[in-house]
Amino acid sequence: MKAVAITQRVSVDPCHGERRDCLDQAWTRFLLACGLVPVLLPNVAEAALALCEGTAGVVFTGGNDLAALGGDAPERDAVENALLDFTERRGLPVVGVCRGMQVIQQRYAIGLRRVEGHVAQRQVIRIEGEPREVNSYHNFAAFDSRPPLDVWAVAADGVVKAIRHSGLPITGIMWHPERFDPFSPADLALFRRVFGAE
Repeated sequence: MKAVAITQRVSVDPCHGERRDCLDQAWTRFLLACGLVPVLLPNVAEAALALCEGTAGVVFTGGNDLAALGGDAPERDAVENALLDFTERRGLPVVGVCRGMQVIQQRYAIGLRRVEGHVAQRQVIRIEGEPREVNSYHNFAAFDSRPPLDVWAVAADGVVKAIRHSGLPITGIMWHPERFDPFSPADLALFRRVFGAE
């Protein structure tokens, strides 16, 4: 199995004065189903970059709004932007999920704004023109894109649901593949293809 690096959300525990890195166990199950082994990245840039060495790429997970949108985890923003620098230099694949896609969009100056109606266990969107049911758990989104990010999935109200970089192996999706039971064959195939686990 190939190793793939994966970012973690910041959970603030005021009772203990701690800022904790955490990851839903469903991510490990999903990646194993893809033939990938997760390497959990802390929200400390130097350590995260060191752990990426030798991996097949990076998954940017959901959780924590971006600091620019009022989020409370600026250290995570810093780490994920450093990871984008690292992966771009190395040509390593990246998949951004939900917040992870927003990190990519912010990187390329795509405007994000608050939206309604995008927190639902089931939502029908169009992926490359074909209808597909996905989940949706976000309050911010973009309604357009620009090069080098190409749109390949949209919701009925025009919210961009998936993007791809035209020249680098960077992909973003606004649904959570790890939250499906069973996992979607299309999502498994996407991750296998992107990270060369086929």
